[in-house]
Amino acid sequence: MKIFALAAIFSGWLTHSFAQIPMPLYPDKIPNSKPAPSIYREGLNEWRCVTNVSIPTLTPFLLKDGLTHTAVLVIPGGGYSGVATGHEGDSIACAFNKIGVNAFVLKYRLPDDTIMIDKTIGPLQDAQSALLMIRENANQWNINPAKVGVIGFSAGGHLASTLGTHFNKPVIKNVGKISLRPDFMALIYPVITFGKFAHIGSRENLIGKNPSQQLIDLYSNEKQVTGATPPTFLVHAEDDNVVRVENTLLFYDELLKNQVKGEMHIYTSGGHGFGLYNSTTRDYWFDRLKEWMDANGWLK
Repeated sequence: MKIFALAAIFSGWLTHSFAQIPMPLYPDKIPNSKPAPSIYREGLNEWRCVTNVSIPTLTPFLLKDGLTHTAVLVIPGGGYSGVATGHEGDSIACAFNKIGVNAFVLKYRLPDDTIMIDKTIGPLQDAQSALLMIRENANQWNINPAKVGVIGFSAGGHLASTLGTHFNKPVIKNVGKISLRPDFMALIYPVITFGKFAHIGSRENLIGKNPSQQLIDLYSNEKQVTGATPPTFLVHAEDDNVVRVENTLLFYDELLKNQVKGEMHIYTSGGHGFGLYNSTTRDYWFDRLKEWMDANGWLK
């Protein structure tokens, strides 16, 4: 009964395209899922990240001018143990609206054996499904399906970079064979590698405490870069003591080797998790992102 109710609500949302109202990502059965126990309920942790996500949602922030726009999928961070939907989600979506871009905030399932058959693919299933949904409804939501990018923060940056480097390895059903490749990526203090410079918490949450080398390599996304990887904008702070700056440097180096267009901004300070505003500098990284998007034709 619950599934039918969700399907009806989902259908209504697609019909009216209300902005800023979360939509269930899956109108029917959630793939790769187990029934969540009654005590498995969403809440907020000490960093105000949403925890225990078992029903993923996509929240659209749509412009109402009737024109066709670029769209961005926003993936907040949280170490794969929470989803920072505030300063790395809604605030980012509002900033994109101000520069004429439609945005969608993804609240994705967190990898957990309690609610997933295979936790290593759960977040990627949600990211691929979100990108698919955006492109499938591009006409209705006034989106150019050839201008759909992704931005991710911290562990959300890992998920975004997985979306951008694993698009030829679908983990969802895609009957219409719609492209699962983002047209561009913005990775902000991202977790990239699961090797020497890994953020251990993110790695253990996604692939476990004793992963195989094959699994470590698969999700070390600097090792997945090819010439088909989307153009990428990167931001990090040198003094980040949570996710080391080497994560960004490794990814940018692979972009260079594979002749993929990229732009990187490394700040002397700022630490980790600063969201839109790095208080240690007068420079506003989102302005740099806007200029990069404009130069590459994604704002025109």
